[in-house]
Amino acid sequence: MHSCQFGRAAFLAVLLAAATPWAAADEPTGATFSNPVIPGFAPDPSICRSGDDFYLVNSTFEYFPGVPVHHSRDLVNWTLIGHALHDPSQADLSMVKSSDGIHAPTIRCHEGRFYVITTNNIEGRLVNFVVTAEDPAGPWSEPHVIEGAPGIDPSLFFDDDGRTWYVGNHVPPDPEFEGQAEIWLQELDLERMALTGERHFLWRGCCGGVWAEGPHIYKRDGWYYLLISEGGTSYDHALSIAISREITGPYQNNPRNPVLTHRQLGYDHPITGVGHADLVELQDGRWYAVALGWRLVDGVHGILGRETFLVPVVWETERRPWKEEQWSMPVFSPLTGRVELQYPLPFGGTAQSEPAGFADEFSSPELGLEWNFRRSPARPFHSLTAKPGSLRLQLQPGAIGDRERYSFAGVRQRDFRFESTTRMEFSPRSDDEEAGLIVIQNDRSAIMATLRGGPGERRLQLQQTLRGELNTIAVQAVEGGGLYLRVEGNYLTYRFSWSRDGQNWQSLGGDVDGTALSPATLGGFNYTGVYLGLYASSNGEATDNHADFDFFRYRPTAADRDDWYHRQRQRQVH
Repeated sequence: MHSCQFGRAAFLAVLLAAATPWAAADEPTGATFSNPVIPGFAPDPSICRSGDDFYLVNSTFEYFPGVPVHHSRDLVNWTLIGHALHDPSQADLSMVKSSDGIHAPTIRCHEGRFYVITTNNIEGRLVNFVVTAEDPAGPWSEPHVIEGAPGIDPSLFFDDDGRTWYVGNHVPPDPEFEGQAEIWLQELDLERMALTGERHFLWRGCCGGVWAEGPHIYKRDGWYYLLISEGGTSYDHALSIAISREITGPYQNNPRNPVLTHRQLGYDHPITGVGHADLVELQDGRWYAVALGWRLVDGVHGILGRETFLVPVVWETERRPWKEEQWSMPVFSPLTGRVELQYPLPFGGTAQSEPAGFADEFSSPELGLEWNFRRSPARPFHSLTAKPGSLRLQLQPGAIGDRERYSFAGVRQRDFRFESTTRMEFSPRSDDEEAGLIVIQNDRSAIMATLRGGPGERRLQLQQTLRGELNTIAVQAVEGGGLYLRVEGNYLTYRFSWSRDGQNWQSLGGDVDGTALSPATLGGFNYTGVYLGLYASSNGEATDNHADFDFFRYRPTAADRDDWYHRQRQRQVH
C-alpha cells in the first residue's frame, strides 16, 4: 500500500471546495463533480479497484436481477455492466417481503478473480454466500453458501500472507443494551468456501455501538483498520474506525470517532443518514470513499432512497508526542468533515456527464440491464420476440399488495423531476384484468394508471395503494385500441395523463400526493427507492392474456442536483 501524499495542489483544491460547502452547489468553480455519483436507490456501496478500473456494487433487497455491478475509470461516471445475481437459482427471492432479500454486498478482486459476498434475508433467516467471476460483467457463479456464518453485511479481506478472512456482524450473546451488535472475524478456506479456525470477536463500536454493521478491513503500513457503520441507517448513521497490529485484534478505538456522520448537523440538513462506506486506494496513493446518504425533500422525505456519494479521504498522523506510537487515521472530506455536493474531480482531463435518462424501444432480444422485476420470476413472464419491437407482459394472478411474484418490469427513479412515457396495446377480457404504467415503492405503496374492463366497457383508472389499501382517484371511459400513458414526477407529486396519438394529452386525476412513497419519518422508511414501470395482472384469476408495450422512455426534466439544491435553500429561507 502507498502512503498518500497530500500535496499543496490537492490541499488547495479541497480548500476551494470546503470554502463553499453544500450551499454553493449552484456556483461551481473549476473542475468539479456533483454528488451523488449514482443517484436513485443505490445504497450500501462497496468498491474495489483492478488496475485503472473501478467496480462498485449496491444492495437490491427484493429486486431481481440483484446486485448491480457498475464500472468506472474516473470514479464519477459509472456504467452499469451487469448483475452479480442474474439467475433465479443464485438466491431465493421468490416470496421475500419488501426490504428483505439482498443486503449490503461487498466486492473484492484477488489474483484476477472477483468476489461478491452478501446476505439474503428471508424473514429473519440469514443466508450469507459468495459468488465469483473472472469478468465483473458476468457471468457470475452459483452461490457458495458460508455455513455457520451469522449476521448480515459480510466482507472479505485478502491478507498479504495469503490468508483470507471473513468479517461480519452478529448480535452478541450478552448484549449490554437493545440493538447492540458485534463485529466478528474468522478465517475462510477459499478452496472449500468454508470457515475454519477460531472465531474472533473484534469490536462493538463506539458512541453507543447500536447496530455495529457494514464492516470492512484494510491494511496500511502494517496496521489493520476496521471500518464499520453504527447508529442505524437513519438520522444517526455514522462511520467509525478501530486499529490493530494483528488482524485478530485487539482493536483500539480511534479517539476521533466517528470519522463521518451527519447526525450532528440536525434533522433539517439536506443530506442525512450518511454511512455504510467502503475505501479504495488509487494507483497514485490517493484514497476515496463511497458512502450512502439520503437527499431529503422538505427535510423528511427520501423519495429516491439511499444513494451513492463519493468523498475524498486523506491520512493524518496523530500529534500526540506523549504516545510511543503515533497512529495514522483516515480523514473523510478534509476541512469540512461532511459529505459535500461538490468536490474537485479525482482525475484531470475528465468531466462528469449530465444525466441522460433512459429509453428502450424493445428492439433487442433481451431486456436492458436497467430493468428489474420485483422478486425473482418462477418462469419468464415477458417476451421481446412474441411481437418484435414490443415488450409483451403475460398477465399473472399476482397483484400489487400481494407478497408474491407479479408481472412488473421497472427502472429506478433517479431524478426528483422527470417524465416517463409508454405506448400500450391491451384488450382486457374481464374486469379482473388490468395493465398499465405504475410508480411503486413497495407492495403497500404504489400509484397505478391501468386499463380495465371487459369487451363492452373499458376504463382507464388511477388508483393508489396506501398501507395496503387500494383507493380509486380517477376513472376515465376509453375506447379500444392503443393508449399512450405518461407520468410526470415533481418531487412529492405525480401527474398521470393519457393520449391516443402521443401528442394531445388528457390528465388523469391531477396531481397525486406521493409522500406515502417515502414516509415522513425515517423510522418507517423502506430500504429501497421508487421504481417506474410496466405492470399487468389478472388479480387472482387464471388467464393467458397479455399486454404489449411499444417503448418506454424516461428523462429528467430539470438539472436535478442544482434544482434540488435551490428547492432546499428556498425552503430554509422561508
